[in-house]
Amino acid sequence: MFLAACVQLNGSSDIERNLSRAEQLIRNAATKGAKLIVTPEATTFLGPHSQKLALAEDAHGHTHQIFSKLADELNIHLLIGSLVEKGDSTKVYNTSVLFGPDGGIIAKYQKIHLFDVSVPGGVTFKESDTCIPGTDVVVADTSLGKIGLTICYDLRFPEIYAALVAKGAEIITVPSAFTMTTGKAHWSVLLRARAIETQAWVLAPGQCGEHDDSGLRHSYGHSLIVDPWGKIVDEAEHEEGIVFAQIDLEQVREIRRKIPVGSHRRV
Repeated sequence: MFLAACVQLNGSSDIERNLSRAEQLIRNAATKGAKLIVTPEATTFLGPHSQKLALAEDAHGHTHQIFSKLADELNIHLLIGSLVEKGDSTKVYNTSVLFGPDGGIIAKYQKIHLFDVSVPGGVTFKESDTCIPGTDVVVADTSLGKIGLTICYDLRFPEIYAALVAKGAEIITVPSAFTMTTGKAHWSVLLRARAIETQAWVLAPGQCGEHDDSGLRHSYGHSLIVDPWGKIVDEAEHEEGIVFAQIDLEQVREIRRKIPVGSHRRV
């Protein structure tokens, strides 16, 4: 059993401010004993998409090094919900990066499902204008357990979660920046559904509040942690902060023994 934490942020186009606030909250969570800390989608930059290409970096980049050193110093597993990763000459990847307690990169996941939508009464958004979709389903085998990686809009595609469980996932991360409109309607129910159907712990840190990209974005917040039975263990509201839960993987194993949906699956 170990303590996990989800960090809720109000991101902006001010990268240094984002880094400073993320570090502060990560340190606070580690001080309280968290061994796995997860931050939201767009941890380092949430601003105009036209700036993404110039900000993209590889595993040796400035922000990677900051979080690598922080994980090493605090002796934690640290999942940065997403960073802007280099793609080709015109587009980038939206990438989760999992650092181990020694600061090394254990795994990374490039967001597969891109948010190309027109939300009724909300925003029109086309993530594919600036991002390349990933192709690989990723489960990281760590000393804390097997962690399946997803990002935000992936949440609406249950098949990726079934694939994660097939690869052994016991904990699933869903770093996000859900809009206010979709968040109110779907955030909690989708996360609980994914936890129930996968019989896994779900850690879902979110962005919150209004952002500074011309008033186009207002994120829902409500970061939460759901147990494998679908119970919300802890949940934030609309401000920056941290939610916590004691992760017991025996609960995963017990539920899967009692309701063995994995062995019952026919399609």
